[in-house]
Formats: sequence, C-alpha cells, structure tokens
Amino acid sequence: MIQKLISGIKEKNSPIVVGLDPQLGFVPEQILNKYYNEMGYTLEAVAEAIYEYNVGIMDATYDLIPAVKPQVAMYEQFGVPGVIAFKKTVDYAHKKGLVVIGDIKRGDIGSTSGAYALGHIGEVELGGKKICPFDEDIVTVNPYLGSDGVKPFIDVCKENDRGIFVLVKTSNPSSGEFQDRVISEGDDKGRPLYEIVAEKVADWGQDSMDGDYSNVGAVVGATYPEMGVRLRKLMPKAYILVPGYGAQGGSGKDLKGFFNEDGLGAIVNSSRGIIAAYKNDKYASFGAEGYADASRAAVEDMLADIRENI
Repeated sequence: MIQKLISGIKEKNSPIVVGLDPQLGFVPEQILNKYYNEMGYTLEAVAEAIYEYNVGIMDATYDLIPAVKPQVAMYEQFGVPGVIAFKKTVDYAHKKGLVVIGDIKRGDIGSTSGAYALGHIGEVELGGKKICPFDEDIVTVNPYLGSDGVKPFIDVCKENDRGIFVLVKTSNPSSGEFQDRVISEGDDKGRPLYEIVAEKVADWGQDSMDGDYSNVGAVVGATYPEMGVRLRKLMPKAYILVPGYGAQGGSGKDLKGFFNEDGLGAIVNSSRGIIAAYKNDKYASFGAEGYADASRAAVEDMLADIRENI
C-alpha cells in the first residue's frame, strides 16, 4: 500500500494529505441550513451536511493531493449518522483516486486489536463473501500496549496490502509528558521513550516491506523538527506522517529533516488550515460560498511552501 501512496506523491509532486476533520463550526452555514430545513436539527442533518462539505473540498483539491485523512472522532461525535458520513467520505475519496488514511489511533490487545484492524483495513467474511467494512487504506495506531496491540494490525496489512502509521512523537504540546521520558536503566538508559518506539517501528517494518519502504510507518509531529531529524535516521525505511503543519505551528522550514535524500519518506498533514481556510483572513475573500476554492488556494500555498523548503 505504501507504494500506492508514493505513486500518488510522485505523480502530483505533492507530499500533502488533507485532514478531513469537520468540526461543526467549520461547515458553512448555507450547507448546514440546507439540511436543517430539510431534516430538522438532527444528527442525520449534520451528517449529510458534513458529507457535502467533504465532497466539496475533495472535488476542489483531489488533483493536487495524493491522500486525505478523516479523523474518525469528528464523525463519531454525531453518533451512527456521523459514522455513516465517515464511511461515505472514505468511499468518495476512493472514487476520486485518493489514498485514505483513517485517523483512528486504535490500540488494544489480542482479539480486540484484531477486530479494530479487520473493521478498518481488513475484511470480514459473510456467507462466503468478503466485505471491507470501513475500507481505509492506512490507519493510525497507538503502540502504548506494545507489540500485542500492533502486530494484529501488521498481520492484516500483510493479508490485505494495507498500511499503518504508529504514533511515535505526536505534535501536541503535552506529548512530552510520556513520550520524552528518559529511560533510567538497562541498555537504553539515557534515551527518550520515543526513540525506543521508533526502533520498534523500524523492527516491525522489516517484515512488511513494499519496495523501498515499509507498510509500517510512523507519526512524528512537525512541531518537533529536531526530533524529526533523529527519528528519520532511526526509521530510514518508514514513511512518516507529519501532523502539526499550519494551525499547530509547523511550517515548510521545519520539514526537511523528515524526508530522505530521495525526496520521499514523509507526507505532511494539514487539517483546519485547509478545510477551514475560508475563515482565515488570507482567504476571506472567497467567503463561505467559496469555501472549497479557499481550500484549494490553501493547498496551493502549502505546496509552494513545502517545495521551496525541501
């Protein structure tokens, strides 16, 4: 699967993934009101509005980007209708030729982890027919429970040619509370925990190679560029999903160390900076009616910034 993502990155010269994280305040009022008028103030109305909003953004940007990353919590908050909108978004992205990274951050053990993996990137068999429930191409995985929680995902990846991004060093300000903890004993004494996780990612990936890169990648935030340089060296064959660009403070000048010398090895996420661009003063002239065109302009500016700096 990582080769499919790389092909899209090369074809469009664009290491960008758009995070489809539709907070209610991001959805233009004309779309919300359309469905409120039809369906009342219901979860179903919100879900339909979110889906239309997502379609507009994908229609405006799909030729510029190789992938989208819907964050499942933004859909789950609206119950079953929201989850349906998530699935419809995944399916529409595939119709537009986009790789879908499901930002689910799942992590459990044994059969529970296996069930998460099957539901999102695997298949279930019913009456002799194999069905892909959510059908993302790649998902994010929380490694806090250790190998027991990650290996079921890796097994499903190998069976179905899918991928995972394992959380290594996340972009949020408090990530250091645990991830930066220094090991106090043993062979790894003096090293931060995130480096140990990175080495496990590299180890897990050796058994899931897809060309020059592994289907087991890592999440490393753009807000920590110095750590990104070190982690790139520890995981030379792992693709890195880089959140934190734009609204969280990351910029093009922070990104070079996440990439390998071949110009590959990383894909950079921006969510609200793109999907809510029309609310930014820079793109305000587009207005709510032109929200999708504002998103396209934001992608173009992000591309220019990245190309200039890497």
